[in-house]
Amino acid sequence: MARPDSSASADSPLADQLIRFTRRLHRAQRRRLDPLGVTPAQARLLGVVAHCPAPPRMADLAQRLDVVPRAVTTLVDGLERQQAVRRVADPANRRVTRIELTAPGRALLDTLRQARREAAEELLAPLGSKQREQLSALLGALDPDAEHPGRT
Repeated sequence: MARPDSSASADSPLADQLIRFTRRLHRAQRRRLDPLGVTPAQARLLGVVAHCPAPPRMADLAQRLDVVPRAVTTLVDGLERQQAVRRVADPANRRVTRIELTAPGRALLDTLRQARREAAEELLAPLGSKQREQLSALLGALDPDAEHPGRT
């Protein structure tokens, strides 16, 4: 019979710590988003729209957010009421709706980014600068989308 991998059991507390930390970070962010009238899902949608080189289609947003199209419609409805985004017709195909970030939406996105930084700062406050550098390096090593020096 094969012996259980001892490293798997040693990593279990680490996985639990990461999950607890993520939950604490989400709660801290939510406390800062609530007064702005924005849900975490709406904040995520705003970030996706802002990073698109051109206004994305609703279907593209659903795919990028990994949600059903109806969920995007609900999120966009709420953000449109706040004048953070607007629906625009695709110039090449009038049947296609694209989502465009408005000037108030850009300002809201800046406020949301600041709220996220403050939430992270709250949780990272016990760490010194050297510990933060180490944590950043470790998290960077785990992020397949991050640019790592020396990687091709």
